[in-house]
Amino acid sequence: MAGAGINTVDSYDIHGDGMLELYDRLSAIGQENNAVAVIGTGLDPGVDSMVRGIFEIVAPRGITYTNFGPGMSMGHTTVVKAMPGVADALSVTLPLGAGLHRRMVYVVLAEGHDFASVAAGIKADAYFVRDETHVLQVESVSALHDVGHGMNIVRKGASGASDNQQLTFDMRVNNPAATGQIMAAAARACYRQKPGCYTMLEIPAADFLPGERNDLIKRMV
Repeated sequence: MAGAGINTVDSYDIHGDGMLELYDRLSAIGQENNAVAVIGTGLDPGVDSMVRGIFEIVAPRGITYTNFGPGMSMGHTTVVKAMPGVADALSVTLPLGAGLHRRMVYVVLAEGHDFASVAAGIKADAYFVRDETHVLQVESVSALHDVGHGMNIVRKGASGASDNQQLTFDMRVNNPAATGQIMAAAARACYRQKPGCYTMLEIPAADFLPGERNDLIKRMV
């Protein structure tokens, strides 16, 4: 849509090289067509990206761990639902600490498919292959469905020559509601940017908020 001169906001759950490739491609399209794309909005990437950036301002040297859950992962659930042999599914993320996670995947099997083959395909998928993944067959996921989720970001590092700086951010949310709210804020922010592509890490926090800049500074600073 950016190619048609229309501003866009997405919540693609991609990181690393995949995010950079999309960023570079949409940057060029946006600049050519006088449009803005804000990518990777939502919880992670999104708000968590901003928190990780703030933590590195405080402690430039150190290690950050992002822990998800316990709760439903919308991205992982969507991936499993699209796989061959799956009639319905739910993927729950359990934090193990230090940025490691266990994925509990509950699957309703489509008629005529073999559970062992479906489970093997899920575990081999790029979304799951790096995590401890358990696939369980169930008759229905409706009784298991809970859209609550959590994020805990921890950084231990140093400010200048001072070690042992410990920073923690903790959030418990209704996942779809929080993601929708953040995307709406990103839509507001996109009209305050020059043509191109942006992640939430790059956009000033004030641009996501309604109201005049001076009023925000007076109230929050």
